[in-house]
Amino acid sequence: MRNRLSQFLLIIALLIFWQAAGLLGWWPPDRYARPVDVAAALERLGGSGELLAALLVTLRRMLAGYISATLLGALLGLAMARLPRVSAVVSPLVTGLQALPAICWYPLAHLWLELDEGAILLVIAIGTLSSVASAAEGAIRTIPQAFVRAAATMGARGWRLYVRVILPAALPTLLTGMRAGWTSAWRLLMAAEMLGASPGLGRLLGSGQESGDAALVVALMLIVLAVGLSVDRLVFARAERAVRLRWGYEQDA
Repeated sequence: MRNRLSQFLLIIALLIFWQAAGLLGWWPPDRYARPVDVAAALERLGGSGELLAALLVTLRRMLAGYISATLLGALLGLAMARLPRVSAVVSPLVTGLQALPAICWYPLAHLWLELDEGAILLVIAIGTLSSVASAAEGAIRTIPQAFVRAAATMGARGWRLYVRVILPAALPTLLTGMRAGWTSAWRLLMAAEMLGASPGLGRLLGSGQESGDAALVVALMLIVLAVGLSVDRLVFARAERAVRLRWGYEQDA
């Protein structure tokens, strides 16, 4: 409770400083957006329906790219952890994908697919896949082999061994990788939409910059921040806590 109060007071203090800086003219008025200007921009966006339409497009892209890449990354990490030959061939590629910023794939993806939509989805998938694959591989490798052998002797073989033993044991670490993958994919999506011409939150943000509307830019930045934090806190943080409680890593208050 005390931490939340401190956070609230910090936000209020920042808002007061922000508004005061605008009133005192510390920055050029045509390039500085006060809180009241940002609130007006948010109201204008919400009233026109433009914000909702862009948000739905962005979330649809995010879910399509993230879910497909997460499934593929989990399977790839499983294969690398359980099959040494696959690991020897694929692990350097996954490491290379992590070393190269995924947004660098956008120009090439656009040349390949000739569509903003496909290029954006490919960038999201590449950025997510490497994080999830590495997390899945590391999680599965840390499972004590004694547990796997004991489960096998009790009849857990084939797909049952993976579904009932290996994947549940790897889930806590895998969720951490999925959370990191989501954060990375969200940043990549904004960058890719700003580079492309298709509608979306990133494209709106780029339009605000092109038109010189500082209030619109700040308003959209706050929306991007709010959506990213909401998904992180309401989905991934709660899922990680539930798994930690289920596995006994944390005690319920």
